[in-house]
Amino acid sequence: MSRTTLNITESVYDYLLSVSLREAGVLRELREETASHPHANMQIAPEQGQFMQMLARLIGAENILEIGVFTGYSSLAVALVLPENGRILACDISEEYTAIAQRYWKKAGVADKVDLRLAPALETLDHLLKTEHAAETFDMAFIDADKESYLQYYERTLKLLRSGGLLLVDNVLWSGLPADPEHHDATTDALRAFNILLYQDERIDLSMLPIADGLTLARKR
Repeated sequence: MSRTTLNITESVYDYLLSVSLREAGVLRELREETASHPHANMQIAPEQGQFMQMLARLIGAENILEIGVFTGYSSLAVALVLPENGRILACDISEEYTAIAQRYWKKAGVADKVDLRLAPALETLDHLLKTEHAAETFDMAFIDADKESYLQYYERTLKLLRSGGLLLVDNVLWSGLPADPEHHDATTDALRAFNILLYQDERIDLSMLPIADGLTLARKR
């Protein structure tokens, strides 16, 4: 028994996966292909993908926003559990990375559920708000892109989420660096400021979980 979160050793982590991970074959194939990518560390952990699937199901999500696609593991995981009318609007700037994602969306039969917008995410978010009048139309959102823009993504995403909508933000623990007051670099300082802002923001209900590199859940009030 413990009053604090366990230190996840490699053996405990392997056990966790062995008794809980129900990963579709197409997800496993994508994860294994991405493992050889030069930026493989940008892919989310498989248990995080499964957790996101659970959350999408729990809230009955139909309209989802993703900021940061990479090779598509998170969007594919969620697309696989969306209802027939479910859609993901996915933002990224890399044709190279998202070409892999598109290949797997097609292989899994969910390509028609994903609207990929290849442009700077802030431009896409502003277009959604100002031109497409999409405020308060999304049920769930996932931010996993350049950390120094998290605050800007957050403010726009909050406007796009409906009341009761769920926001997930990745990498908020950043290998523990934000917890070290003596450590300063642009990314760490940005994440530290972001975490404090959300903690103080009365517009949301908040929980930060030590999943993978830290995952924040924020429910819009």
